[in-house]
Amino acid sequence: MGLFRGASIALIASSLVVSGCAVPRLLGGGGDRAPVVTSQPSVSVNGHLWRASLDTLSYLPLLTADPFGGVIIYDWFIDSRAPNERFKATVFILDSRLRADALNVSIVKEVRDENGQWVAQPVSPQTETDLENAILTRARQLNLSGAAS
Repeated sequence: MGLFRGASIALIASSLVVSGCAVPRLLGGGGDRAPVVTSQPSVSVNGHLWRASLDTLSYLPLLTADPFGGVIIYDWFIDSRAPNERFKATVFILDSRLRADALNVSIVKEVRDENGQWVAQPVSPQTETDLENAILTRARQLNLSGAAS
């Protein structure tokens, strides 16, 4: 829960800076002058990896995405073919370069027990590696096609 709260606060704060909202008016100040932004925040993750992550996992419900921190958090997904299993994913983009070690995918799996409660189950490391490889492949395609990042 703390990760979600921290990511949400960071996303809201960065949105205020990017949108140019008048923070003094929000805090009770006023005036006719717009605030002066002295520097624009920059996205420090690879744009192709970012876009490829969103494309590759588009079937999962998006919970939060922080392009400044490079974290994409997906909510629980239940496939209709396996209603007693659910999955959740988090993607970490760790670098501005298009490299295999700039990406980390974490999957959480739960299975419904006989009492109807969700119980954590291990996920094969190969599953996470396969998703990382799919994202990397898509990112390379975007890079080669010259898609804007």
